[in-house]
Amino acid sequence: MGKVSKIEPRKGLDKASIKDGIKEHLRYTLAKDEFSKTEWDQYRSVVLAIMDRLHDKWLDSQQKYHNNDEKRVYYISMEFLIGRMLDNALINLGIQDDVREVLAEIGIDYDELREVESDAALGNGGLGRLAACFLDSMASLGIAGYGYGIRYDYGIFLQRIIDGYQVERPDTWLRFGNPWDVIRPHTLYPVHFYGQSVPYHDEEGNLRFRWENTQKVMAVAYDMPVPGFKNDVVNNLRLWKAASPKSIDLSSFNQGEYINAVRDMQLHENISRVLYPNDKVFVGQELRLKQEYFLVTATLQDIIHRYKKKHSDMTKFHEKVAIQCNDTHPNLAIPELMRILMDEEGFDWDTSWGITTKTIAYTNHTILPEALEKWPVSLMRNMLPRHLQIIYEINRRFLDDVHARYGDDINRVRRMSIISEGEQPSVQMANLGIVGAHKVNGVAALHSKLIVKTIFKDFYEMMPEKFTNKTNGITPRRWLRQCNPELATAITDKIGEGWTTNLSELKKIDKLATNKTFVKKFAKIKYDNKVKLANHIKDELGVDINPDSIFDVQIKRIHEYKRQLLLAMHTIALYNRIKANPDAPFTPRTVIIAGKAAPGYTMAKLFIKFINSVGDVINNDPEVGNKLKMVFLPNYSVSLAEKIIPAADLSEQISTAGMEASGTGNMKFALNGAVTIGTLDGANVEIKEEVGDENIYIFGLKVEEIDEIRQRGYNPWDHYHASEELRKVVDQIRSGFFTPDQPNLFDTISHTLLDGGDYYMLMADFDAYVQAQKDVEALYNDTDKWFKVAIHNVARIGKFSSDRTISDYASEIWGLDGFKHS
Repeated sequence: MGKVSKIEPRKGLDKASIKDGIKEHLRYTLAKDEFSKTEWDQYRSVVLAIMDRLHDKWLDSQQKYHNNDEKRVYYISMEFLIGRMLDNALINLGIQDDVREVLAEIGIDYDELREVESDAALGNGGLGRLAACFLDSMASLGIAGYGYGIRYDYGIFLQRIIDGYQVERPDTWLRFGNPWDVIRPHTLYPVHFYGQSVPYHDEEGNLRFRWENTQKVMAVAYDMPVPGFKNDVVNNLRLWKAASPKSIDLSSFNQGEYINAVRDMQLHENISRVLYPNDKVFVGQELRLKQEYFLVTATLQDIIHRYKKKHSDMTKFHEKVAIQCNDTHPNLAIPELMRILMDEEGFDWDTSWGITTKTIAYTNHTILPEALEKWPVSLMRNMLPRHLQIIYEINRRFLDDVHARYGDDINRVRRMSIISEGEQPSVQMANLGIVGAHKVNGVAALHSKLIVKTIFKDFYEMMPEKFTNKTNGITPRRWLRQCNPELATAITDKIGEGWTTNLSELKKIDKLATNKTFVKKFAKIKYDNKVKLANHIKDELGVDINPDSIFDVQIKRIHEYKRQLLLAMHTIALYNRIKANPDAPFTPRTVIIAGKAAPGYTMAKLFIKFINSVGDVINNDPEVGNKLKMVFLPNYSVSLAEKIIPAADLSEQISTAGMEASGTGNMKFALNGAVTIGTLDGANVEIKEEVGDENIYIFGLKVEEIDEIRQRGYNPWDHYHASEELRKVVDQIRSGFFTPDQPNLFDTISHTLLDGGDYYMLMADFDAYVQAQKDVEALYNDTDKWFKVAIHNVARIGKFSSDRTISDYASEIWGLDGFKHS
């Protein structure tokens, strides 16, 4: 008889052990059986069985980092757009197919089970999704990496479309709890606000400061596992939840103060209640600043606590700790680490500054000056008095250096000051980050080039060695292996699985772009994905979609600079062509748009209504039929992106040149065989370099051309009069063609395009965009050539793996051994 393998319900990765684990948790953890279980119970029992398998690796990884005294990397971000966890965990453990089979054996459909999971939507868009990709890559590369964020009770809002308008609803992702996290009730730290900074002299006569009479909140840790790909590494994402420092004082009940006690407790807990309140209102600003400091101080206290388990010399802190601030939001880490080192550890200024600047690095994510974060001095003086004091001293010393270098160049000093001047001075968080970090990076080659020529020019001239580029990337585990398993399998069958951790290996399929068998398989996979998406659209919106049409897709946050309006205007032009000549040849097209508008962003919300109004006219016109459709899919999320991206033919990356820092959707689409139409903006520039000019459709004004036109004087009316097709589209918007019952509804849009000056250059780029779209249609109608281009895009996109990005951070910014700069 053969040896029977031992069933290990908690640890075993074989099917029998997994099955036993699922059954045990259903009965003994959840107290349910086959008669009383719900979908949620089934899902939770599977998750708990998977968590058992992660726990061993999780504990072993952390112990290994401790024993080996490895340098730790701490990635601090206000946002982590994680998405769903189940697929990702199973793929990285290498047991997805086995779990699918086990579930089938016990009568559970895996694909239906996946839909039970809510997205962990703890982010607004690209910033948070990038952070999630980076954590996946750190774990897959075996880096001792930790994510730190906030466990928001409510993530980004749920978007409903009612009468064409966006309506926000709260995202109650935690209504049944989160089976993927583990609360650490004894890992909690005090967080202080308000009070006064009080000077005193220590025993040696040195001037010191105490932060007194503060209000205190507690930060409680919740941990989520981050498994690497088939390498037994499980890293940690620690999310902080705000809690009252004391339970309700029942004695106050007898004094009639029970309600006040409850209210105070709830005010404390509001800090982690919701992702990013609307910062247009002062009260909202105050809560946002509280969130940022709450995240930073809890994280730094935790980092120092972990460091001190092994080390007593804080002067060597930077040798074992690297902190990366994801955008300006965590840059309060600079004055907070200074405060801890001086006020609690007793170091002098120079020693503290040396430790701080060697430890912290800062990633910039914007080139728009108006998007750079600023905090009123009055607000910070009230809430964080000691930190404002430290920031003023950082600024004083820095401006002394500027004066020493450049003399009395008052304008330069004013531009470089951390504190802006005027009646209402503010703390400029980007300037603080540049002064206090040892490295500052942009997120695409063009972005990094532009920031040192524009918003950070003065800093670059003074400290060029601080600035570097780290082009963003995406994790191939989620954005190909998970979301497009058929294509992933087809690629693996040809070149092996190595691409999953070394995406540049995809170059091996480049030669298959003319292999008829592979092209046929590739085309069928794309078609099947389009049918799946068409079925989803039918279920969601009741609109019939032609899967033979070009799936023309733009999915991202709704914003004027991203120019969803330009895509809508082109769709109107296509509609007008059909109406003018219904019998003329026409390449069928389905325009698919998804994205959320910030609740306070009136124009972006109007765009959503406009897109839906145009879609209603087109989709219900019998003369158009299945030639043209335009749909807006509600509640864009990571999970929805995973459905849309594998089905896309055309990837719309059409932002005004010079305004998109990088973008990562462009990378995800290309990896899944979509062809890009775009401007020379963000990472499009590098994608063009990688895939080749003949395999991407670039149009529109370049950054320097836009600057030149603006200096010369730009008049959008010139384009209106010069282009008949553009003129008709704009006239339809002006006349209320798409909303005859409310003819003036879109006056704001037409005004922005014409008399408002067309800041985002839609009128100037329209004709070039239309021509590029005609070129796309010509290619799509030559099937062999289309799929050749699509396969070249997949094969040549390997540079844009987040594994490559993280390796670059590790070698050039974090000082980790064993990583070479690419």
